[in-house]
Amino acid sequence: MKHGSLDLETAIAAVDLLAHHGVDWSRVRHSTYLIHQHLHYEYPGSVNDLQQRLMILPPQRYGGQCLLDHRLTVTNPTVETSYGEDNFGNTEITISVPYIERAIDFEAWILVERCAEQEAVQLPFDPLIGERFLQPSSLTQPDDALRQAAAMLKAQGQRGLALAQQINEWVYQSMDYTHEATTIRTTAAQAFALKQGVCQDYAQIMLVLCRLCDIPARYVSGHLLGEGGTHAWVEVIVPAEDQPGTLLAVPLDPTHGRRANMGYITIATGRDYFDVAPTSGTFRASYSGQLSVRKTVGLTTYEYADTIQLGATHQPTRTAPERDEEESDEVA
Repeated sequence: MKHGSLDLETAIAAVDLLAHHGVDWSRVRHSTYLIHQHLHYEYPGSVNDLQQRLMILPPQRYGGQCLLDHRLTVTNPTVETSYGEDNFGNTEITISVPYIERAIDFEAWILVERCAEQEAVQLPFDPLIGERFLQPSSLTQPDDALRQAAAMLKAQGQRGLALAQQINEWVYQSMDYTHEATTIRTTAAQAFALKQGVCQDYAQIMLVLCRLCDIPARYVSGHLLGEGGTHAWVEVIVPAEDQPGTLLAVPLDPTHGRRANMGYITIATGRDYFDVAPTSGTFRASYSGQLSVRKTVGLTTYEYADTIQLGATHQPTRTAPERDEEESDEVA
């Protein structure tokens, strides 16, 4: 199907999103996605001066990914919303709410497209890249076990992207995907000692190993079709072979042991999870709150490259939207 004049309201009204399970992503040249996120904060009583940061909106353009439109609503009569960029160029939404009686909801609808022909994320040479993405952060401090693993991987003779791909596969093979073994505050060293964790832990272990092997690498927060919560993977920053002075950010997913494809949507990048946490903030009250999250990421259109070459019309299967849900005890 061609993108045509699809807009946000049309996509929201189209409850019959497309089935993505049978898509051959290696053949997709163009695709569009609808992201729906509903954040509900509930408190035992009233709270004052909520300062909420949301990192849920993708950049206007990121390689072949483009933000088409979005809508954000907040269920409170008095709200001040501002948009800006953080230190890493991510879109940061800051919401100020002077008073909340017992609960508040944030609901976002986001329409994104991807084009395979413009897929490479190119970066100009910047000396700060090494300073930011080679140095350890609070969640990616190496320990002896990670240093030994990095030395073993480096000793096998690969360099650059080939070594990063080897690290990606090694982390995938070395870890067991396990819910509730770790939290958002678990460090890479702690998760590596457990040999268990979720996508955040896989990504942060890979970050440590890449940086120890002199490969700048950054944490990516985003979405993967079919995943329940926000997904995490890694971008390694390597020189573009055919463009001197240009760097490429190559996405690798150690949770699945593969290179990220057109089914991934990038929201934000940073040194580790803390830089790109989807929700964070402060408020004044003597108690904490409870956050529940509902998220749906659906495929609205896609087009195979060989559809045009063969002059055929592609008719994808439609299905009811998948409703992925996650619950969190994190508070604003």
